[in-house]
Parts: sequence; C-alpha cells; structure tokens
Amino acid sequence: MNIINFYRCNLNNHSLKFLTDGEMTIMKKVFIDGSAGTTGLRINERLSSRDDILLIKIPEERRKDPEYRADALNEADVAFLCLPDDAAREAVGLIKNPDTVVIDTSTAHRVSDGWVYGFPELTGFRDDIKTAKRIANPGCHASGFIALTAPLVECGLIDQSEKLSCFSITGYSGGGKKMIAEYEGEERSELLSAPRLYGLTQSHKHLPEMQKYSHLDVAPVFCPIVSPYYSGMEVTVPLFGADADAVRSVYSSYYKSGLIRYCDNADENGFLSACALSGKDSMQITVCGNKDRLLLIARFDNLGKGASGAAIQNMNISLGIEETAGLEI
Repeated sequence: MNIINFYRCNLNNHSLKFLTDGEMTIMKKVFIDGSAGTTGLRINERLSSRDDILLIKIPEERRKDPEYRADALNEADVAFLCLPDDAAREAVGLIKNPDTVVIDTSTAHRVSDGWVYGFPELTGFRDDIKTAKRIANPGCHASGFIALTAPLVECGLIDQSEKLSCFSITGYSGGGKKMIAEYEGEERSELLSAPRLYGLTQSHKHLPEMQKYSHLDVAPVFCPIVSPYYSGMEVTVPLFGADADAVRSVYSSYYKSGLIRYCDNADENGFLSACALSGKDSMQITVCGNKDRLLLIARFDNLGKGASGAAIQNMNISLGIEETAGLEI
C-alpha cells in the first residue's frame, strides 16, 4: 500500500480524508487515549511506521478535553486506553459507537464481565479476541505468571488448589513517567541504586487476574521487585516435585503461535538477565532446577509483551491482521 500523502482529521465536524497518490484508500483508524504515557508512547512508536494504520491525533492542548476525546474515541476503529483506572472507565463511558474496539491497558476491566482478557496464547482466547469489542490488556507481572501457570493447571501438572509463590523483577519504566523521572534524576536517592521490593501488603493490583486466568483457588504469594534498569522483566514461579520433562513438553506444545516461545538452555553461562528481551515484544519461557525443585521463568519486556506489544497483538487479531505485524520479535 502507498504511504499516506495527505491526512486531515477535523474532530469538530467528524471529517476524515485519506488520499494516496490521488486514490481514496480505506485504512483502519486508531486513537491512543493517553498517548503521552510510557505505554501509549510505545504503541505510537510501533504504529507510526505502518501503512495500514491511520493514527487519529488531537491537539496537545485538547488532549484531556472530554469533547475532543469523545469525538476521537467514537471515530476510531480501535481505541487504546493508556490511562489510570478511573480515567479508563470514564473513557469507556464516552464511547457510543458500537463498532469501536476498545483495548484497555489499565487494570480497570481485567476481571470484569463483558470484557475479553487479551491473552491470545491461552486456550480459546484468540477466537474470543477476534470478535470482541471490549478487550482488557493483561498486566505485565500477570502476563509472566499466567504464561507459566495456566498451561500446567490446564493439563493437571499443577492442581488448582496449589498455593504458589511468585517473584518478579522489573525495570523502572513499569512505574510510568513519575518513577522514570525519579530513577533518572540527577539527585536521586541512593536507595534507588539497589532492587526494591514492593507490594508488601500482598494486595498488588495484578493479583485478581493472576488468580482468575491461572484457574487457581487462591492467589499466589507475590513479590514484585523494581530494579535500577529501564526495561525488561523476569517472572519466576518455584515448584516442588514436578516432572521437569513433562513441564517442558507442555510448554513446547502449548506455545506454538503468538508471541510466547519455550526455550531450552536459555541462560547466559549460569545467569538469566531480566533485561535480555528489552525492546522486544515477545516472551521467552524456560525451566531450570532439578528433580526436586524447579524454577519456571518467563522473560520479556514490561513495555512489550507486558504492555504495548500485547496491546498491538490484540489489535492485529481484532482487525484480522497477522498478529505479529509491526512488532519486534
């Protein structure tokens, strides 16, 4: 397809024009509500070079104006919500167009009725995403935990009554602009030079989806850790007494399509770096340990498969496009 030579989006009168070398071309219109945040910026970066997508832009000074946002949301074929939870709920309330597909990257709707959980690698979820108008993008920590546990619960290698634990290391970009500014500030606290455990009350906002989509009776003991590097995530679930070969076989057969792949011998000379997939949109699953104790490990970018990459993957599926289109694998 030719590159767009002229584009005008007048949100006051709802007019849109697409011209390529004198021919009218129908392109999918996409609006990113919250394009100034880390997730929105990465989505914009991934989509800006695509010739099958037309990004709806509104003036910077009108970015938070409800009327302009409502016009853009209702004009879009696909609307990404890269907003805090309350703002995401407000945005959904502005949408009257029954054909607009909403992909919400916030926590607001991940376990809500009427929303499809945007994890296409899980059994049956890809077909649901294809026809859904409301898609809840998974959380970053949750993506790693669910990728590791859901297949094993489905096949019976982990009982749904199992009480699991999980620790997850993430780069500071996962905390958004405020945390990025803290870590990159000239006079930052010395405490930021070492990994920091958080979620101390065991009420982290990702826990409901971690439990629900892993089909577990109880949520895991969850230890998220933010570290002094920009992006990348490593989620680990310890497991006692499981058959390592059986676990590896399940992963190898389960992850045949999408952005997740099982990898043997994924370590770097006995180490596993949490930033190994920084800048990528894929996820790597591996299994370490011995016959008594296993470590199930997922590595990915918290801004990739943990956020923006997954959102674009869901958009591609919804639009009937190859689901890895425009992504860094």
